[in-house]
Amino acid sequence: MIENLIFVRARFILMFFFAIIAFYTSLGKVPHHEKAYSGGAMSRWDSGKNAFNLPTPNLSSDNRSSFFVGDSFFKQNWIAAPASANARDGVGPFFNARSCSACHQRDGRGRVPDENEEPVGLLFRISRIASSERGVPAPHPIYGEQLQNFALNDLKPEVSIRIKWEKQKGSFEDGERFELRKPTYLLSNWRDGPPKKPFRLSARLAPQVFGVGLLQAIPGDIIKQWSDPNDSDGDGISGRLQRVETSFGETKIGRFGWKAEQPDVKAQTAKALHTDMGLSSSVHPQDLDHQEIPRQNYPKGGEPEVEDHILDHLSKYPMLLGVPGRRDTEDPKVKRGEELFNKLQCSKCHKAEVKTGEIKGVPEVSSQRIQPFTDLLLHDMGPDLADQRPVFEASGREWRTPPLWGLGLFRKVNGYLFLLHDGRARSIEEAILWHGGEAENAKKKFLQLEARERGLLKRFLLSL
Repeated sequence: MIENLIFVRARFILMFFFAIIAFYTSLGKVPHHEKAYSGGAMSRWDSGKNAFNLPTPNLSSDNRSSFFVGDSFFKQNWIAAPASANARDGVGPFFNARSCSACHQRDGRGRVPDENEEPVGLLFRISRIASSERGVPAPHPIYGEQLQNFALNDLKPEVSIRIKWEKQKGSFEDGERFELRKPTYLLSNWRDGPPKKPFRLSARLAPQVFGVGLLQAIPGDIIKQWSDPNDSDGDGISGRLQRVETSFGETKIGRFGWKAEQPDVKAQTAKALHTDMGLSSSVHPQDLDHQEIPRQNYPKGGEPEVEDHILDHLSKYPMLLGVPGRRDTEDPKVKRGEELFNKLQCSKCHKAEVKTGEIKGVPEVSSQRIQPFTDLLLHDMGPDLADQRPVFEASGREWRTPPLWGLGLFRKVNGYLFLLHDGRARSIEEAILWHGGEAENAKKKFLQLEARERGLLKRFLLSL
C-alpha cells in the first residue's frame, strides 16, 4: 500500500515536471515550412540534450499516464528479486543491462565501448549454423540466442567481450584520404566453456527509440508497394519484405530491429526485456533462453516478472515520444545537399515521405504525414557488412533500412556518434563508405563527389 502511494506520487511529480518542460519548449519558434515536420503533429524543435525524450506535442489525455509511467520504468534500474519494490524486481540472472535507458541513453543510441571496456548498448546475437540461408535462427544449445555479459552477484556472466579494430585506409577521387575501422570481437571467460559447435555471431547497436509508433502506423500495403524483390525496374535496388512468425503463431510484416525481426513495438519491447534484462512477460514467459542445460535455482520477481499493464506502458512510451523536426529546410546549401541525396539514389531506400494509418489506442500517430527516411525493407548491403546470420526472410547480407530522422542531433544528445548495425562508423561519411551490395553504385558516386559537394550532402543529412 505504501509502495503504491509512493509510486502514484512520483508519477504525478514526473507528469508535472515534464508538463513544465513541454510548455517552455513550446514557446520556441516553430517552423512554418511543411518539410520541417518530420513527425507530422508529433514534431518538436528542441535541439538540446533532451531532444529525444520529450512527450509528443499532441499527447492525448488518455495516454498521458502511459507516457509518464512508461518513462519511469524505462529509465530506472530493475533489481534482483526478492525486493520491496516488487514491481521492479526479477532482473537476470544473466543480462546485458539493468534498464532500458542503459542502452538507449536519453532515448538515443547505444555506445560502442573502448577496447578495454565491457559493452553496454552493443549486444551480441548467437545461433547455430543453419542448413538454410533463411529461417528462424537456431539458438545455441548452451548460450541461447543472445550472449549476456553481466550476471547477478553470485553468478558468473556467460562471457566477457572485448573489441579490437582493424583499420582500412582509402581516398576520394579528389585525393582526400579517409580511414575506416572494422571490428573483431574477442570472446573469453565463457561460463560453460567455449561453444564446441560452429555458431554465428552478430553485433547489434541499440538504436534511438523515438518515432517507432509512426513507423508501426505505416500501412503494410505501402511497404509492399515499395518492395521490389526481383528488381523489376532495373535500378539495381531490390528491397524485400521481412515476414515474421510471432510467438502467437501469426505471420506479420517485420518492421523493428536491424533485420526487421519484430512486427510491432510491443513485440520489440517484450523481446528486449527478455533477452537484454532476463525479465519474463506474458509474451515470453521464461526469463532464460537456455533450454538444454541445468541452472541453479534463483529467485524470480513474479510470474511473469513484468506484468501486462507495465508492459503496455513500456510499449506505449516510445510511441508517444516527440520526433525531432528538421532544421534549416530553407537553407540553399541544405536544399542542394538534398538534391545530391536524390541524385546518388539514397532516397530509393531512405524514403522521404509517407502518410501513416491508424493504431488503436494511439491516436497521436494516426494520419500523420511524416519524413522517416526509411522504407522498412531488407536490402543486400554487400559482403563487408554481412554477418552471415539469417533471420526469417533476411539473409546474412541483408539489413533493414534505418530511419534517418534525428541524425543531426545524435551527437548532441548522446555525446558520441556510432552508426550502422555494429556502430563501426564514427561519422556520416564512414557510414556511406561501408555501403555495398544494392548501395554500391551510390557509394561509388559519393567517392566521386568533390569535397564541397560532400559537405553539402552532409549539411542536408545533419538537418534531419
